[in-house]
Amino acid sequence: MIALLAAALLAATPHAPQREASEPLPPEQEARVQLLGKQLRCAVCQGLSIADSPSSMARAQLDTVRSLVKEGKTDQEIFDYFIARYGEWALLAPPAHGFNWIVWAGPALILVLGAFIISRLVRTGPEPSQASKEAAPPSGPPKQDAAEAEDPYLAAVRAELKK
Repeated sequence: MIALLAAALLAATPHAPQREASEPLPPEQEARVQLLGKQLRCAVCQGLSIADSPSSMARAQLDTVRSLVKEGKTDQEIFDYFIARYGEWALLAPPAHGFNWIVWAGPALILVLGAFIISRLVRTGPEPSQASKEAAPPSGPPKQDAAEAEDPYLAAVRAELKK
C-alpha cells in the first residue's frame, strides 16, 4: 500500500526535485530549466531526459542546468557545456549534420524504398513460382525423355495401366 502511494507521488511530480541545499529559482527560470532538461539525455537511463529521470545523476545534471541558468547562460551555452562533457549523445535530438543525417533521413529513405518496391509488385503482379509451373497440367501429350522410352519396365507398367 505504501509502495503504491509512493509510486503515485513520484509519478505526479512534474520534474526531478531540487537538491535540498540549492536555492529555488523564480518560476520563469524554473520553467526554462525544465524545458532545457527535457532536451538533454540522462546519462544513466535509456531514452529519458534529465527532467524525466528519477536517477540521482539526472538530478545532479538538472541542478547543473539550474546553476547555469542562474548564472545567466544562454540555452546554446548550456547545451555546449553538456556537449563538451558528454558529446552530442547528451542531446535527445542531435543536430542534423554530418553522420547524423543517416539518423534523420534513414527512416524516410526506407519508407520511400518500401513504397517503390510495393508499387512495382502491385503494377507487375506476382511472378508464378517454380512450384506452380511444375504443378500445372501439361498442355500437350506427355513427353518422354530418352531414358524413359528405353526402359522396358516403365513400358510394361504403362501397358498395364492402359488395360
